[in-house]
Amino acid sequence: MESQAVDAKISPGRSVSVTGRALLLTLSILLVCLMAALDVTSGRSPWHATSLTLPLALSAAAVAALGYAAVPQLRIWKAGQVIREDGPQAHLKKAGTPTMGGIFVVPVGVAIALLLSGFHPAVLAVSALTLAYGVIGWLDDWQILRRKSNKGISPRMKLALQIGFGGLFCIWAFGNQFAGMTTVLLPLGLALPLGGLFWLVAWFVLVAESNATNLTDGLDGLAGGTGAIALLGLGSLVAPAHPELAIFCAAMGGSYLGFLVHNHNPARVFMGDTGSLALGGALAAVAILSQSLFGLLILSGIFLAETLSVIAQVGYYKATKDENGIGKRLFKMAPLHHHLELTGWSETQVVGRFYLIGLLLVLVCLAAF
Repeated sequence: MESQAVDAKISPGRSVSVTGRALLLTLSILLVCLMAALDVTSGRSPWHATSLTLPLALSAAAVAALGYAAVPQLRIWKAGQVIREDGPQAHLKKAGTPTMGGIFVVPVGVAIALLLSGFHPAVLAVSALTLAYGVIGWLDDWQILRRKSNKGISPRMKLALQIGFGGLFCIWAFGNQFAGMTTVLLPLGLALPLGGLFWLVAWFVLVAESNATNLTDGLDGLAGGTGAIALLGLGSLVAPAHPELAIFCAAMGGSYLGFLVHNHNPARVFMGDTGSLALGGALAAVAILSQSLFGLLILSGIFLAETLSVIAQVGYYKATKDENGIGKRLFKMAPLHHHLELTGWSETQVVGRFYLIGLLLVLVCLAAF
């Protein structure tokens, strides 16, 4: 690919730091209010075990608190980020910032979801898939740190592991109470019948979504914030028919929101592939079991745009190669957030506007369904 997603951190300054905290505070208030409003309109107390507000609040608080111990430990382990020299030059200043923060984000969300859902079988399944994809990301992060380069496990190995765990998840679902699922729910109460093709589509979505969130993890707070928005939007969408999966979404969304306490600009830690691959796996797994793949497509608009920008960049470069094997670039750099950054947008401008787009996509999705 033309450019692999990387986390970004510019030199810390007072105005930048305040802007990052302001983005986090605004996003937190909006998401908590959204969850509380949904609980109230559904006749649930926001602090009841089956609510969406409680898992959100518990996970966010737990991850935020745990980070104050985990981040220094990552520094002790010398888990510093290795930066691509061909990336944006401003990103070189963040070299050495701890990465692999997903190791204290993902387990917290999974544990709280399991406890509050009473270890529901569906939550056990999506939790297993989420942890499996987190392990794939950890292997990649670990190899990057061990080799002190930006190359982890081979792309072929990473893809094979994603396909393998994704296939096992689909086999489990097909062999249990979800075997009869053959349709994708559409807006206005419609449904798209896919027959047996449903499971091939589901398998593809698991791999595609995890790679899309991985590509989006490129600026301070970008993947964590947009991921939290998408998870909570998906939880709101599936809550009426699948309250147990909604609890999982709220718990995981809260974890990524709590992570922003340490990941907002200027970031003290990055989630790494450990967190970003698990994020996409969690979204896709819930969407599959709730037949909400079309809803996920809407909610994942940011992740889709980031992925398409990379595909377009690579395709255009190959299509325009001259006799010397050098092609032209469609964007200044891919994924899209790097292009916007190189056109003059600051990190916080990109992140803040992506948050706004993510929130608008949630409203569009909920209104459509």
